[in-house]
Amino acid sequence: MPVFAANLTMMFNEWAFLDRFDAAAEAGFAAVEYLFPYEATPEAIAERLARNNLQQALFNLPPGDWAAGERGIAALPRRFDALKADVEQALDYAAATGVRRLHLMAGIADCHDEDATSAYRRSVTYAAGRLAEKGIDLLLEPINGRNMPGYFLNDFGAAERLIAECGLPNLKLQFDIYHRQIIHGDVTIALRHLLPIAGHIQIASVPSRNEPDGEELNYPYLFGEIDRLGYDGFVGCEYIPRGRTLDGLGWFKPFARS
Repeated sequence: MPVFAANLTMMFNEWAFLDRFDAAAEAGFAAVEYLFPYEATPEAIAERLARNNLQQALFNLPPGDWAAGERGIAALPRRFDALKADVEQALDYAAATGVRRLHLMAGIADCHDEDATSAYRRSVTYAAGRLAEKGIDLLLEPINGRNMPGYFLNDFGAAERLIAECGLPNLKLQFDIYHRQIIHGDVTIALRHLLPIAGHIQIASVPSRNEPDGEELNYPYLFGEIDRLGYDGFVGCEYIPRGRTLDGLGWFKPFARS
């Protein structure tokens, strides 16, 4: 049975950030993820995880200047020194939370530009190597161009090729089913093919990015397929509730911990 992680950036927004840990645990989640932890202290997050017996499934390395439109800096040629500092900041939070996988955002850049491609490979290799020293996986996530126009890593095939070419045992794919459906479709066959290199799965309805209980995708079927394939990692609930978070958790009741 999948182990679902509530995404505290998108879900439980009726509560302040740290209080979302309590709310997610009370709703039956055993794990949490979020985009960025950096506005809270590592110690405060660690306390909420311990208090609620929650596992930290995932978070992102710092993304650059998010308010200014940056969506990661790994593919930006002149930002390597900043990236190295970002890796160290993320590792401080990883040490406090016990997380075993971190996502590196590529950034807004032309995927055909040689300088961006070289910068991205350098950043990925460096970050994966540094994280490997701490026993942590580095994840790469293709993101669709409708939600994030101009994002450098916008193709699952490109991610698969890079992971194979780098040959680093802790470099994994972040398989977001929502993004996969929008970019390429063919979700089930892609899961069967790519799950051996996947370190994390995320879900949301398509096209609305709401609860995984309708629209284009048959999530009960996909959950069964994930089980059949033997996936034992987390499934992140990276969706935007239609209304109040608790009102939309009917789909989750069979999976909630007691």
